[in-house]
Amino acid sequence: MHLNADFTHRVVIDSTNVPWVASPVPGVERRMLERDGGEVARATSLVRYAPASQFTPHRHDGGEEFLVLEGTFEDDAGRYPAGTYVQNPPGTSHAPFTAEGCVLFVKLRHMDPQDQTLVVVDTHDTPWHPGLVPGLSVMPLSSFGTTHTALVRWAPGTRFQRHAHWGGEEILVLEGVFEDEHGIYPAGTWMRSPHLSTHQPYSTAGCTLWVKTGHLPQPT
Repeated sequence: MHLNADFTHRVVIDSTNVPWVASPVPGVERRMLERDGGEVARATSLVRYAPASQFTPHRHDGGEEFLVLEGTFEDDAGRYPAGTYVQNPPGTSHAPFTAEGCVLFVKLRHMDPQDQTLVVVDTHDTPWHPGLVPGLSVMPLSSFGTTHTALVRWAPGTRFQRHAHWGGEEILVLEGVFEDEHGIYPAGTWMRSPHLSTHQPYSTAGCTLWVKTGHLPQPT
């Protein structure tokens, strides 16, 4: 399957309008946002686990990262309530399950093989740092080479200068409404902007974003 797999194109999707698709495992469904491959694929998805469901044990050859949006996710390494960010390095494996059910934002098979850092962040108990402009706050989640992942919080009325995205930018709007000269993006919007794309973002109402930069392939 090739879904939004051309990284030279800008993509904007209201994930709340994307249908849930059954996975090979009963009780686990996905909203596919980006996919390049079959059941083993480089992929970006929302994943929903029904209560008392589990996924088959598996290995992440290209790494995995996820943010728990609702409920509580569990595996043989720990228990991750809503607001937990996890990065599992390439080559790691686990056996996921959940007692109460959960919804995750998940990225698969996109990490540098040399990035072997396991990351677990409770975003409810991690400090925010001042951003580059007044009204902007940043919570770093992970970083390797040119790739940086963070939560970014915009106070109402915050505006940022025009800038270019070296290695691209990917955003999931978690709360509020994000804006730029290209459009208005409410909570649930996923967008991906290619290498060296530019924009001038702002937020009238305020918002919280998951943001990843510097990770997209550059055109040859």
